[in-house]
Amino acid sequence: LAASFDSSRWCLIGCQPTPLALPVRRISASPRARPLLLSSALLLRLRSSLLPAPRVSGFGGVEVEVAKGVHWANLEGLEVHREPGGQRLPEAPLVPVGSMGTEAGASTSSSGGRGSHPHLPTFASRRRSRGFHRFTQQNLPACKSVLTPGWVIMVFLLTGTIFIPVGLVALRASQIIVEIEDRYDNDCVPMEFRSNKVAYIKDSSISKNCTRTLKVPKHMKAPINIYYQLDNFYQNHRRYVKSRNDRQLQYGLKYKDTSSCKPEEYSNGLPIVPCGLIAWSLFNDSFMFVREHGIVNFTRENIAWESDRKHKFGKDVYPFNFQNGTLIGGGKLNPNLPLSKQEDLIIWMRTAALPSFRKLYGRIEEDLNADELLTVRLVNNYNTYSFGGKKKLVLSTTNWFGGKNDFLGVAYISTGCCCILIAIAFALLHVRNPRPYGDPALLSWNWKSGSR
Repeated sequence: LAASFDSSRWCLIGCQPTPLALPVRRISASPRARPLLLSSALLLRLRSSLLPAPRVSGFGGVEVEVAKGVHWANLEGLEVHREPGGQRLPEAPLVPVGSMGTEAGASTSSSGGRGSHPHLPTFASRRRSRGFHRFTQQNLPACKSVLTPGWVIMVFLLTGTIFIPVGLVALRASQIIVEIEDRYDNDCVPMEFRSNKVAYIKDSSISKNCTRTLKVPKHMKAPINIYYQLDNFYQNHRRYVKSRNDRQLQYGLKYKDTSSCKPEEYSNGLPIVPCGLIAWSLFNDSFMFVREHGIVNFTRENIAWESDRKHKFGKDVYPFNFQNGTLIGGGKLNPNLPLSKQEDLIIWMRTAALPSFRKLYGRIEEDLNADELLTVRLVNNYNTYSFGGKKKLVLSTTNWFGGKNDFLGVAYISTGCCCILIAIAFALLHVRNPRPYGDPALLSWNWKSGSR
């Protein structure tokens, strides 16, 4: 037997280097093995035999079926298969016989009679274990569950009975949370400027102070989170999200490559710290809360993620040349505080994925009684009128469930009810039209014409 690979030929010990015709009945290969077959010509020599035609399959998915009466050489990693009832053919080692223009047996090695062709892959190094071979050939034993009607009905019932109680608990936990929401962007614009709100918000000579009164519906236990909510604000816009430089937030002016911050990279020929559109558009409305017996105490410390404060914003990086250009975007920063302590900036720099989002402004550290009137003194500085945005002030308590959100509980209850309804429908269909398991007469190709 002989086979050629590139410029070298391989054959059994004692065979002639002259290639012989290959009476192959069929060759099939997987895409992984086709390059091997295309680059190598398998040549077999005749030998008398009355055994049935064997079939060869290999680790790459090669399958060769040779005509009756032909023997073959087994390459490393290939297995010999014979028709049912046949015997396995013996394996024979392969030895190189040199290139097409050299004599047989040239360039052989002492270990196994192999050649040292520099471009010839070493088949021994490609030998796979039996288990890995079976894995690549998808011959490992597998278990496939049989979905009988009883099992399907039971799974749907079990899913429904689990989801509905979980949904009820989540919905109850969400409804316990007390939340106050107040939209103030329209009401805080004077009547004479409501026809041109953009001119009002851009005119720095006009006072932006505004007073709102909120009524506490239920007792709110501290800590009470203060959020500002923006609608129709796309912080997930591609250009907006990319306009920042995380290295500069860590190292400040030491990091020079801030090209990603364009168009807010330089101002008056000097670099901006922090640079980029995200920092430039910092939210700058301010709030103060007053109740009957005095000012409500609230804190703006420790409201950002600890990981952001410690690892993303430098402790020795201070704002530089920030909001000094001709076009002012949002709020200004305290130049005497490092970025790691300016938590309103840290929270704003964590961009939202949806156009309607809330960001934490602070925490009220005292309880609010039911039916109590809370006066909010705010400064309406942030411009949302240019793009049709909305601004809201939100006060909310929290519990183990988090903030107020009925969606999760409703989703669990709806899913559980659907599962139970499906289980009942399947049970009725199974009782009305039972189908014997494994009945071949119910297969579509066994149906008689005009009958089901």
